[in-house]
Amino acid sequence: MLTWTSGSSALEPVTELKPILVATASPKRKNSMLPILVVLFVISYSLMTMLIVMQGRTIDSQRALIQSLFNDSSELSHLKGQLFQKQRAAAQAQAEAKAHSQVQTPSTQDKTRDKAEKNAGRIHKPSAPRFPKNDFSLEDVRRVVLSI
Repeated sequence: MLTWTSGSSALEPVTELKPILVATASPKRKNSMLPILVVLFVISYSLMTMLIVMQGRTIDSQRALIQSLFNDSSELSHLKGQLFQKQRAAAQAQAEAKAHSQVQTPSTQDKTRDKAEKNAGRIHKPSAPRFPKNDFSLEDVRRVVLSI
């Protein structure tokens, strides 16, 4: 091997070899963090397992609550339907009782029946809005042709 020396411009071969330093100190432990990492992984996976179990319980309780609310809602709508039917039956009974309590003379019955039949045969058509014949503004607006 050639080295540059201070003071001389010539290259001199190096004849002496320096001994390579051999580490006599105690060897380093390669896996010193491994037990700590294993413990941390075990703790993290156990926490994650607990979280999953708790979420499952929460989902089950929510499912039970939803089913209970659905059953309550169905029962409530059934009760409302029964109440509506009872009210309707009571209203019909009152109407029938009122109709039987009112005594009509035969001439009044015939007149009201004739009017009802006469009005039933008519068809009422909605009338179109009428515009004065002098006002052409609406027609002009619709008929204006724009050209460039």
